[in-house]
Amino acid sequence: MRHTFARRFALAASAGMLLSVWGFPVLWALLTSFKTERDVLAYPPKVVFEPTLAAYRDVLFGASSIVPNLVSSIILSLGATFLTLLVAVPAGYALARLELPTKRASGFYVLATQMLPPVGLIIPYYLVLQKVGLLDTYVGLIVIYLTFSLPFAIWLLVSYFEDIPREMEEAALLDRAGRFRTLWYVILPQVRGGIAVTTVFIFLNAWNEFLFAVVLGGNRVRPVTVAMFNFISVEQTRWASLAAGAMIAMGPVMLLGLIAQKHIVKGLTVGAVKGGGRR
Repeated sequence: MRHTFARRFALAASAGMLLSVWGFPVLWALLTSFKTERDVLAYPPKVVFEPTLAAYRDVLFGASSIVPNLVSSIILSLGATFLTLLVAVPAGYALARLELPTKRASGFYVLATQMLPPVGLIIPYYLVLQKVGLLDTYVGLIVIYLTFSLPFAIWLLVSYFEDIPREMEEAALLDRAGRFRTLWYVILPQVRGGIAVTTVFIFLNAWNEFLFAVVLGGNRVRPVTVAMFNFISVEQTRWASLAAGAMIAMGPVMLLGLIAQKHIVKGLTVGAVKGGGRR
């Protein structure tokens, strides 16, 4: 009994420490977003202060409003997520189930693309988009996001497709369902959790992306990650507005996580459970 209690206490303490490492910066940014610039720069830092919504009014309705940038981020993230899933789902299924002559080469390509440094791709991407006239456009940036999110999505989905028993698929094929109908009605319902996990990761990568957006975007397409630099200048950094903008930018991501929470937990655990069964 004592051993069990000590183990639970150690696990709870470790989880609490890990949670505090993530939660403290978020909590500090949240408190900063309700301060005035004078309170932010006060030393020692003020824990008790009079809260104000001035920073939120500034980032939503002021001269440096990030609302248009939030719209740009939503368009880019949703577009990249939709197109990635549209290609990654059938590609992952094909690599997991079909005996293709280029299966090994395709799998190696998927993994190799994850090892390329993004900095080394900036100049080629810039020159290509400039040639085809897609610089500072939604289409251009979504295509670029697709190039680095698609290999990751395929690699992730293959593991979920491989965990589905082949007997289910073979039974559907014997009933003359066809590959497409089998994938749609039999396989996809079994990997909803994996698709939810993949969707969240793709959306997060597109939403948080900065390097390609700052170089390949411009005045027309300027995501929120790039717009945050409006609050940083040589003379001063508007910490309260920056924190308020960060809190607002976190909103869509947190909402997506809450909506897909059930499927994410299921998707993260299904592979481990089935893998343990095979062993």
